[in-house]
Amino acid sequence: MARVGIIMGSDSDLSIMKEAGDMLQEFGIEYDFTICSAHRLPNETAEYASSAMEKGYDAIIAGAGGAAHLPGVIAAYTVLPVIGVPIKTSTLSGVDSLYSIVQMPRGIPVATVAINGSANAALLALQIIALHNIPVRNQLIEYRKKMATEVKQKDKLLKEAGAEKYLQHKGKDKK
Repeated sequence: MARVGIIMGSDSDLSIMKEAGDMLQEFGIEYDFTICSAHRLPNETAEYASSAMEKGYDAIIAGAGGAAHLPGVIAAYTVLPVIGVPIKTSTLSGVDSLYSIVQMPRGIPVATVAINGSANAALLALQIIALHNIPVRNQLIEYRKKMATEVKQKDKLLKEAGAEKYLQHKGKDKK
């Protein structure tokens, strides 16, 4: 059974990181959440990462804001794929987080997704799992087909209704 660890530096990151859990759940992948600060709990962070393979993780999604060292610290202690999620901050809108995660030194890579992009982090973890898990691979293929169908349906509706009616209809769906 495939398993993904989702770790974040603060409970304030949970609303963003929950999207990764929701996506993994949609595909039937086991996951768990952990709050562990690279700065305030360095020993516990090292233990989490170094024991990740023993826990059966296939990948780790690590979200952090500000200095955002958590994904890099996790990657330093495991050879499992680590996917960093930069969390939007009030100070620099998450650009600080993005730069901190994406600028890993040679030899210790961290895959990085968009600011607050934990759903894409989960999809990337699923793609990694799909390398050796045919059922997950097939689910991803169907997921993409479904997205394509939805776009085609929206295009058809736009062409039939026109822009103004389409936007009015779309606004009603949001309420």
